[in-house]
Amino acid sequence: MIELHMTQTIFTLTSPYLLQIMSFGKVLQLKTGTTIPEIGLGTWLSKPNEVESAVEIAVRNGYRHLDLAMIYRNQDEVGRALKKVIPSVVTREQLFITSKLWNCSHQQGPAEAELDETLKQLGLTYLDLYLVHWPVAFEPGNGLVPSHPTKEGEVLLDLKTSLVDTWKTMIKLKDTGKVKAIGVSNFTIEHIKGLIDATGVVPAVNQIEAHPLLPQDDLVAYCKQAGVHITAYSPLGNNFVGKPMLTENAAVKEVAERLGATPAQVLVAWGVHRGYSVIPKSVQEGRIISNFKQVALNEGDYEKVTAIGVGNFERFNIPIRFKPKWDIGLFNEELEKTATYQVNIA
Repeated sequence: MIELHMTQTIFTLTSPYLLQIMSFGKVLQLKTGTTIPEIGLGTWLSKPNEVESAVEIAVRNGYRHLDLAMIYRNQDEVGRALKKVIPSVVTREQLFITSKLWNCSHQQGPAEAELDETLKQLGLTYLDLYLVHWPVAFEPGNGLVPSHPTKEGEVLLDLKTSLVDTWKTMIKLKDTGKVKAIGVSNFTIEHIKGLIDATGVVPAVNQIEAHPLLPQDDLVAYCKQAGVHITAYSPLGNNFVGKPMLTENAAVKEVAERLGATPAQVLVAWGVHRGYSVIPKSVQEGRIISNFKQVALNEGDYEKVTAIGVGNFERFNIPIRFKPKWDIGLFNEELEKTATYQVNIA
């Protein structure tokens, strides 16, 4: 028999697999001294008028970690949802809210203006975490995705502003008190080392695509050593390249059946087992609630799910195949060998 302590309630379970009726309620320590809830709600790839309801449902059902971004173009909806749940369901302090600086605002003036616009959209005075969304700058002043003037189907990159320049701007934003912690997203070991070497300031978080087809073991190990927490997005994978969803994988379904869980719960548990915070995305009430019902994998089940990626590596989110195309290499992927430019770190 196992007792799980969640806030002030004790749940007694007899299942050897710890199938829980809700989130385990765990938080993970950041290097800054604050904590981040283990499970959050992602809001990427949500259609207009879906997110307001999704956020309200999530908070009413126990979620306290919300992941947002300017480029998702739905932060105003999140703001409307927050008005419905603060303070009637939670206080602002009980929520951990992340947003991200978009590529067209990597320069100091645009960066603070975008942060202010994010806070305005959300109806908040501060963010718990603000991330550099990508290690890529766009030319500012021409919208979120500026078109290249001579290369049709490409974005206009800012090749002058370095990652270190942007990180120094983020440090200044933290000093304003409008953000409690700063971090990065989609950064490699080389990118993070460049920031730390130049400024001595370690990102609190690196949010990355992470699932059994993309475990990123070297990056995870480096971040652990450096004190950079990992948040995993797309924990269920996706079908950008026409591959079957991970939730349909036979090994995942086998583990799920044995645990009395859903495949999505198993994939979330895989990330948690590795020490991440995990932000599954859904706008459907049943899935939002289901994704928050945690299971814990034993070592055998963890290894079974991990084996899916052996010899079967797949990164879904590669900007060089976005439309419009970003003509820059980020991850040293085979697909990126045709890129004209590389990341300007310093």
